Amino acid sequence: MAISMTADQPINSEIDTRLAIDGGQPVRTTPLPWELPGAYWIGEEERELVNRVISARSPFRYYGLDPQKMVDTFENEWCQVYGHRHALGVSSGTAALTIAMSALNIGPGDEVLVPGYLWVSCVSAVVRTGAIPKLIDIDDTFCIDPEDLKRKIGPQSRAVLCVHMSGAPGNIAEIAAICREHKLFLVEDCAQAAGASQNGRAVGRFGDIGIFSFQLNKNMTSGDGGLIVCENDALFRRIVALHDLGYPRNEAGRLDTTVEDCQLWGIGARMSELTGAMVLAQMRKLPKITHAMRSAKWKIRNALKDIPGLGWRHIPDPAGDTGPALLMTLPDEATARRFIDALKAEGIAGPEGSLACITMREWGMHWYSNIPSLVHRRSNSRDGYPWTHPQNAFAAGYDYRHGALAKCDEFHARGALLAIASTLTDQDVDDIITAARKVANSILR
Repeated sequence: MAISMTADQPINSEIDTRLAIDGGQPVRTTPLPWELPGAYWIGEEERELVNRVISARSPFRYYGLDPQKMVDTFENEWCQVYGHRHALGVSSGTAALTIAMSALNIGPGDEVLVPGYLWVSCVSAVVRTGAIPKLIDIDDTFCIDPEDLKRKIGPQSRAVLCVHMSGAPGNIAEIAAICREHKLFLVEDCAQAAGASQNGRAVGRFGDIGIFSFQLNKNMTSGDGGLIVCENDALFRRIVALHDLGYPRNEAGRLDTTVEDCQLWGIGARMSELTGAMVLAQMRKLPKITHAMRSAKWKIRNALKDIPGLGWRHIPDPAGDTGPALLMTLPDEATARRFIDALKAEGIAGPEGSLACITMREWGMHWYSNIPSLVHRRSNSRDGYPWTHPQNAFAAGYDYRHGALAKCDEFHARGALLAIASTLTDQDVDDIITAARKVANSILR
């Protein structure tokens, strides 16, 4: 019989709480749902819009036999809902980051300040434009630490890439103010935070450019796909040209080579109408998806907040959190490992292959020191570009190995993550709470 514990039961209860990892009875035996928020919500709405594109035989957004304007409609609706002046669908969040860097004229001789808790695509976008990434530590929001940012701004600093990791923004208003003061561009990576906001302002509206991803793991999904948002007309013209073949298009959807300030080198990262149909349907469901995750997450967190030794990520505005991940800290690395192993044994785990319940050590290239191409300064070319470019000699002493960022390394060692699926039932939530209190009662007392 599974052990039952109420959320308000004290951690030092005398109830037999022998852990499943030590031979006790697990709280549950059914896996939790996959941590793929938007995927569970794919249904008839997506099918209907995709079928319209297929029936029209017009999967290219700019012209065709009978264009359905799915991407146009998606971009327009996104702007209406989230308050952006411009939005552009692209092929992926990774492409969106590269386009953003090129649109801001980032290149050799420049450094882009990036947090140590990020994703590999953030670094690759900087490196592939010929610039140098400069590491900034994080604070208890798991986003850029504004104080470390101020300390590390230097003569080569050109832009800041602020990453809204794990579903919620950090101290983004303060970061934006620092960027304005120092005349630095601010790019917001909102890949993991579609639908997030802070004090009523949507992410992507604090900086010069915002990017989103619609890959399978994201709050809304089309398998792959991305979005770039921008409030500046001239900058957006460059973004549009760069996402295509380096030129704008005329009303007929044909490339226009006559616009002198938009004769660039594009990367062919257009969003197709099939992708546009998927993301349009998903966007219309996004508030429900994020509400489901946020509600479940904060119910769990509030039920466990009194446990000594269990720390929590600071979220400045819980109402703007989208909720896909519950980030915790434990007293030390060994305790974090034991805590997660014990939770998994209690049945707090997803299906085979899922990353529903992990230590931060298992979070791969989300940490700077786990990106081999960064640590070892790898290059796509024989000459070692951009690390060997003469204008980048200023970065010769930059170190990307473990030990470069104290707070990142600390959270990496003693942090833990519980993915919050968008389809958790009340029973799932109760089981997570029961298991966490059971494990904490044994491990954290």
